[in-house]
Amino acid sequence: MNIDLNRKLPKYLTERGNIVRHIIFTAAFALLFINLYKPFGVQTWFEVSAPVLVIYSSGVILTGILVVAISRIIMYHTVRRGKDLMIYQYLLWVAAEIVSMALFYTLYEKVFLHDQRSFPELLQISVLNTSLTLLLPYSVLWLYFSWHDKKMMLAGMADMPETAGQKPMISFRDDRGILRLSLKRSDILYLQGSDNYVTVWYQSNEKKVKFMLRNTLRAMEEELHKESIIRCHRSFLVNIEHVKLIRREKDGLQLELDSSPPESLPVSRTYMQQVLTSFGQ
Repeated sequence: MNIDLNRKLPKYLTERGNIVRHIIFTAAFALLFINLYKPFGVQTWFEVSAPVLVIYSSGVILTGILVVAISRIIMYHTVRRGKDLMIYQYLLWVAAEIVSMALFYTLYEKVFLHDQRSFPELLQISVLNTSLTLLLPYSVLWLYFSWHDKKMMLAGMADMPETAGQKPMISFRDDRGILRLSLKRSDILYLQGSDNYVTVWYQSNEKKVKFMLRNTLRAMEEELHKESIIRCHRSFLVNIEHVKLIRREKDGLQLELDSSPPESLPVSRTYMQQVLTSFGQ
């Protein structure tokens, strides 16, 4: 099966809860791997009994895992600032983690353990062992997160069965995946984002109503990419079914909605072509 490396990285890999699980699981796997498989020549590091060796080597390994923890924290904040990661960029990021962790262990052996082997030889061995230490849990976690994400989506679809002549209602979940609101697509006007909160504006009994949930507008954009709800501004997603006209003002385009009362949303330069293309289609 071919993987499109230029596709956006699934958001479940950069969710805060999953990043915490990623770090904990990787640390646990590394401890077992190091103490059972004993790579890096760990059995020669300390001339002590086996139980004490476990304690010493575990301390070194957990220190190395800090590389992963720091890396994932940086990744989390990078994505939170609105920068999309492609799959190929994520794979390069993982490669950088492997090299950084391998350098840590190589320097440790040369500086503190005075290993007589050459630096390139030690680095090559460290890269191989670090690849095993990280790639195995990374692969397992990616499969698990993907399975769990699909399970949540299927559960949401099961909660909202399709009725005759109608599409299923659209689900709105918070950043923990908990269902907070379900609406017909035709009732949704627009979504407004502010930091880690999103306000859903919709019509109910010919009145404009709002509902706030904890999540990001970027996450909502990915959830709704198959619907007629598109990004028009860094702070807004709009349901194009409710746009009755586009007008040009001095400061750019404005989308006028058929809401009650009428309301206009700005179109930023970044999303102007996307908006115009959507209406052209």
